[in-house]
Amino acid sequence: MQTAQTIAHTHHPDATVTLSYDERFLRRKVLTTDTGERFLVDLAQTVSVGDHDAFQLDDGRTVGVIPADEPLFEVTGPDLVRLAWHIGNRHTPAQLADGAIFIQRDHVMADMLSRLGANLREVVAPFTPEGGAYGHGRTHGHDHSHSHGELEHAHG
Repeated sequence: MQTAQTIAHTHHPDATVTLSYDERFLRRKVLTTDTGERFLVDLAQTVSVGDHDAFQLDDGRTVGVIPADEPLFEVTGPDLVRLAWHIGNRHTPAQLADGAIFIQRDHVMADMLSRLGANLREVVAPFTPEGGAYGHGRTHGHDHSHSHGELEHAHG
C-alpha cells in the first residue's frame, strides 16, 4: 500500500479521492481513491485539505482531493450580515456566496436561523467553508486555549 506523507497543490492529479468536509480534516487514515486504490495518509500533523490539494504518494503519483456533495442549507434573507454574525458566533463552518451562506444541515441552527428571519433551502452540493482566522484554516472546535511551551493562557 502506498503512503502519502506530504500534501501537494495541483490541478492535474494522477488520481482522485472524494471526501466530505469532515473527512478532509485528517492526519493518519487509510483512504480509497475514486478508482478503488487504497493508500495510507500519514502526515506530521492534522491538516484540512481542500480542492486542488493532493496527497503525494511514495511512488511520486498524486491523489487529488475532491469535495463530496453533502446535505446543506442555503441561508438567505434580507439581513444576511446579521445572519452571518449569528452563524459565526456559534463557530459553525460557513461557505459564503454572493447573496447566500451555506451551512451543514443542523436542526438547531435551522430553528435559530428561521426565528431570525432567514430563508432556508435544502441543497446537496460540495461544502467548502471559509478557513479560520489568521490563515490557520479549520480549528478543532470551540476551544480557544493556546499552548506556548511551559506558559499557557486562554482567551475568554
